[in-house]
Amino acid sequence: MPPSAEENAAKAARAFADKLAPRWQAQLGAQSLGIYLLGSLAHGGFSRRYSDIDMGVVTESGVAPATLDIMRAEAVDVSAELAPKLSIFWTDRNFSQGRFPPLDRSDFLDHAVTLCERERVNPPRPGLDEVRSYLIGLPFSNWVAAVERFCSSDALDPKDRKPYLRTHLYPARFAMSFMTGRMASNDDAVAWLRGQSFPGLDVPLIERALDIRRAAEDPDPLFPDRDKLRRQVAACQSLAMECAAEEP
Repeated sequence: MPPSAEENAAKAARAFADKLAPRWQAQLGAQSLGIYLLGSLAHGGFSRRYSDIDMGVVTESGVAPATLDIMRAEAVDVSAELAPKLSIFWTDRNFSQGRFPPLDRSDFLDHAVTLCERERVNPPRPGLDEVRSYLIGLPFSNWVAAVERFCSSDALDPKDRKPYLRTHLYPARFAMSFMTGRMASNDDAVAWLRGQSFPGLDVPLIERALDIRRAAEDPDPLFPDRDKLRRQVAACQSLAMECAAEEP
């Protein structure tokens, strides 16, 4: 069978990263320890419409803002079309600074694909308590804010289609990571969710969102169901509180 549109898009994204990585390595010089693919290009489930191109950069002492600007300019030079999809995760040798949250450190340990590497350095695996503390912090409050914004809207702006779909898919990613401490694709998270029982969580609604993502379609048909997102928030809050109550 000929490659699908998703497979072709993933191939193009990998080719973009393959071409960009040695440019970054040359820019970083002796500071560079390794450059990697993360996210859906590494663990699967890449969407030509909805996925970012996640790349991890590990250096001796981090990456200065001016250097990040140069790296982003290099990305535009490689592909002005794909550069806007680029998301850079960076840190130092000790994974003590930069942008590498706990779940992305787990993703690095489990799925990172090496593009350039001078020396492999791995962070300690985040424990479940650390992952849970992270998830119920800024990621959860950002999700709740997005839910309230969409629930208060009368129409879905075309520029909000991607974040709106992510808002519907987030409960699956949250629940799986909260219970396992791992990061996975949307497909794997929803598959995992089907085997669980979380009172109040509308799994069919999440499955509809996943079908839209797989087909790279507009999520507008989900907009009449935006009020149901508040119940998804309540279900995830209940899960977090139940787990906290079980802790010794």
